[in-house]
Amino acid sequence: MNGVAYFPGCSLKDTARTFEASAAYVMETLGLPLVELERWNCCGTVFSLTDDDLMHHIASVRNLIRTREAGADTLVALCSMCYNTLHRVAERINGDDEARTKINEFMDREVDYDGSVSIAHLLQVLRDEITWDRVSEAVVRPLDDLTVAGYYGCTLVRPRSAAIDDPERPTALADAAESVGATPISFPFQTECCGTYQVVDRRELSLERSYRVLRSARAAGADVIATACPLCQFNLEQASKELPVEQNENPPAVVYFTELLAVALGWEPTEASESLQGVLERRGVPVEGGA
Repeated sequence: MNGVAYFPGCSLKDTARTFEASAAYVMETLGLPLVELERWNCCGTVFSLTDDDLMHHIASVRNLIRTREAGADTLVALCSMCYNTLHRVAERINGDDEARTKINEFMDREVDYDGSVSIAHLLQVLRDEITWDRVSEAVVRPLDDLTVAGYYGCTLVRPRSAAIDDPERPTALADAAESVGATPISFPFQTECCGTYQVVDRRELSLERSYRVLRSARAAGADVIATACPLCQFNLEQASKELPVEQNENPPAVVYFTELLAVALGWEPTEASESLQGVLERRGVPVEGGA
């Protein structure tokens, strides 16, 4: 395979299209393009915690089968929720012969899954395979005047078995920002929950959780909050539009970390989200023709 097997998930084909487009540009530029799985399906969205509930793992296992059919043994995800679900399913099914046999028997129209696929998040690929030094070498538009708060939320660092980084002091997003010339900053709420799906049933709770994240990042001096989760991005962006009047002075823009990398590597800023375009203009980052 000329590239890496890639699982987009549902949001990246709809509300998070900028996430996919920017990631594709980054990986193509760095010489390791994303190769989308054929016939992928929803990952199932969340990992079932019930010991005897194998049914809710089937959606993810089908994607593991598609990965083997593509000739790959590692599947890369962008969405942190998809990564978390796929990783935990693979971890369980790969290590449990009895569970794997039951799932294979149930899916009698599929080839048997052999338990050999591992799951990686794009941040891990950039950090461990491509390396941040190589990313830095490819920069044509340094983001020197930008301060970036990396927001991990829940699913990149919890549970510990699925964490891509130190759950208490993660640095992957900070390293990503630094690799393209931006100034990374830490803030107390970088691994706190944004309210997730409570936005559907208890919107006021989700807004309050998101307000806390926004206020914390702004107090730390962030121009932007960089995330890898479409749901976090949605909740934080919506909350920034509804901050109480007395708190609504220049809240940080909420962007995908891949947008920052892509713009620094030569992607036209006009392809990025409007919120990032606005920040780049205010901070004086060159936006025409690169640096």
